[in-house]
Amino acid sequence: MVKLKYKKSNHEQRAEAGLSWLTLFASTGTLLCCALPILLVSLGFGATVAAITSSIPVFITLSQYKVWIFIISGALLVGTAWFIWRASRKCPIEPLDANLCQHTQKWNRRIWILAVTIWCIGFFASFVVLPLRNWLEL
Repeated sequence: MVKLKYKKSNHEQRAEAGLSWLTLFASTGTLLCCALPILLVSLGFGATVAAITSSIPVFITLSQYKVWIFIISGALLVGTAWFIWRASRKCPIEPLDANLCQHTQKWNRRIWILAVTIWCIGFFASFVVLPLRNWLEL
């Protein structure tokens, strides 16, 4: 594979890092709105969920708009995957810069995998557990 001599601007580097962290934040929102309350109630901590939602009412708002939250965070995950894939082809050929570029890409992929894992857990807890429970008549 031939690597082109390419130097990323500070703006491109900030955009990549910002998109990765925004994706992680958005997917964490899916976990907080949906998976955490279901887990706590399943473990018998319903009073804790009631206390949290009365103390932090934004959780109620998040759960009301959970479909939009999942759509937007899923789109961010897809966009970030495209951004990471595109950036992986543009590392410079200078050894120091190439090493830094590869190190940054490795961390971007790790953050993305963590975000996808969190999103999948939230999706499963929000949209699969209750229909599955009803189907199994538990």
